[in-house]
This record gives sequence, structure tokens and C-alpha cells, in this order.
Amino acid sequence: MKTKIIEIDPQAIDLDKLSEAAEVLRNGGTVAFPTETVYGLGANALDEAALRKIFEAKGRPSDNPLIVHIAQKEDVYPLVADVPEKVTLLMEKFWPGPLTMIFRKSAAVPHIITAGLDTVAIRMPSHPVARLLIEKAGVPVAAPSANLSGKPSPTRGCHVVEDLLGRIDVIINGGDCSVGLESTVLDVTGEVPMILRPGGITKEALEEVLGEVSVDAALERKNETSLIPKSPGMKYTHYAPKAEVIVVEGDMESIVRKIRQLQQEKEKAGLKAGIMATDETKDQYENGLVISMGSRKRPETITHRLFRVLRDFDDQGVDVILAEAVERKGLGDAIMNRLLKAAGYHVIRGNGGEIK
Repeated sequence: MKTKIIEIDPQAIDLDKLSEAAEVLRNGGTVAFPTETVYGLGANALDEAALRKIFEAKGRPSDNPLIVHIAQKEDVYPLVADVPEKVTLLMEKFWPGPLTMIFRKSAAVPHIITAGLDTVAIRMPSHPVARLLIEKAGVPVAAPSANLSGKPSPTRGCHVVEDLLGRIDVIINGGDCSVGLESTVLDVTGEVPMILRPGGITKEALEEVLGEVSVDAALERKNETSLIPKSPGMKYTHYAPKAEVIVVEGDMESIVRKIRQLQQEKEKAGLKAGIMATDETKDQYENGLVISMGSRKRPETITHRLFRVLRDFDDQGVDVILAEAVERKGLGDAIMNRLLKAAGYHVIRGNGGEIK
């Protein structure tokens, strides 16, 4: 398949180029496009044949549900069975933005999107290219991340080209994604809304609107094969670079000490080690390839760079990545969710002990 690459400046959108991509979506084709979170691989959410192309291009398991993207809030109603009052409050507060909500689906939504479940995940992106593309296509757009299944999600157009050139019809290169991690997924079908995937909208932010919010215990189930995923990213190892990833937890002093030790051990074994540090610690490593993923004081800088840094290490040909853990609160929940998935839950304590 020949893939057309379309360059679009989000600050000065060429509507003719965007209309060309929208026509591809209407006609059953596949289009990768930027959102504020990561790049998505889109197809007409109401066209089963088009949706199958997403799974084929990504090598995605068929029991991994897709998120449907819409351009306007009112576009949600034909796709769902009902919209509870608390959900209307969330839509007003967080849409457009990096919040996906899981509703009871209507008959209009194909089962291939929901992996046979009676629920559907929907979000309204805030990125101007994504919103205009969906609006011009005139159809809801199902779009998982635009990468080969299991690899780090793409936050730059060049990442999409690397993974999907020759596999899809169109790639829109619209620059860097601002958030850098996939959306928060919130199940709103139960009495108490439940977070199924942490993301750019934190639990604390949701609680300000809703009061009580729970977190799915499945987030701590380490890739259980028996798990029936209600949301993307719940069952399978995700976000993994070619290199082995090891996460080191503890206070900063013990993390740095343990990573130094592990780096020496890996190098003695003939392996090239990369150190995934933070701005606060990067100068404390004397050896090895060190890349900062951002500042602990500003976790949004880490979400923005996390997947890019994982891909950078692959470009450098490292065999193992030694990654610093961050505190699990606020955006730290989302950061650690992605790091642990990338590592296959291989965690070492800075003060001794290993968890697998």
C-alpha cells in the first residue's frame, strides 16, 4: 500500500489538505492524525470493513476495544443508550480534552469497536487538526494510537511514519502532541464512576466534579490473560520499546544508587544500558547514555516526553533501559502506569528487592 503523507501546520490549517484526508475517511480508508494526547489511527466508526483495516495495520488483538472520537458534544447521543446527568457535567468541564468516557452503546455502534461488549468508549479531542478532520469527515472516527501494537505510542509524525508507512492510506504530520500520554478512561456506567486508565485528567480533577471516583483493581493485574478489557491498554503489554525496561522505585537517593549499580552490571555483561532520568537527577550519573524524561516538579513535562524518550533509546540501540519511578499521585499515576506496562511490571526497589 502507498501511504500519502500530508504536512499540516496546526496554527495555520490548510483546509484543502484536511478535506482530502477527510474524504479518505468517508470512503473507508485509514488516516493517522495528531491529537493533544498521541497520534491516532482513524477509520469511520460506522464502517466495519474500514475498522478491520485498523486492526490489520496495527497488528492489534481483536478483543482490544477502540475509542470513538467525535467533533461536537451532541455527536455522542446517537452512539449511546443514555447520558447520565453526572456525565453532562463532565462533558462541560473536560470536553474537548483528554477524557474518554465509557457509555452503554447504542445499536449504531459496530461490535468490532467494542470487542463484543455492550459499552463504547468516546472522547472529544481538543487538537484543532483532529476536531476539524472529524467534522469534515462527517462521521465519528474510531482511533487507537497510530503505532504498531505494543510499541510506544507516537507523539510525533515521524513516529507514525516509522511504524505505519505502507500500512495505511494517509499520515497527517501535524507536529508534536502537547499532552503526550493517552487520555484518561472513565467508566460512567456504574453507580460510582471508575478510572480504567489514568491519563491527562487526574483522579483529583475528576473528584472535584463528581465527588467519589474509584479506580479499577485491574490496573494492578499484570497482563492477566483472563482479563476482559473494557478499555484499551488494560490487558496487554503496551508502550514497550525494543530494549528491556527495568523500573527502579524508592526515594531519589536510593533510585540513583541502584541505577548506577545496575548500569555497571549490565555494561560488564556486554549490554548497552540507557538511563531514563529526570531533570533533578540526570547530572548524578557519570556513565552510560542518560536522557531526562522531564522534571519531577512539573510532571506534565514527563508526560509530554515519556514515549519520545523510549523511542530515542531505541534509536540509540540500547539493550536495556533503567527508568526512574516517580511518585504515584496526580499525573504520576498515568506516568507510572505507562512505565510499568513498558517494563512488563519488572520493578526493582532502590533499597533492595525485586518485584516482577
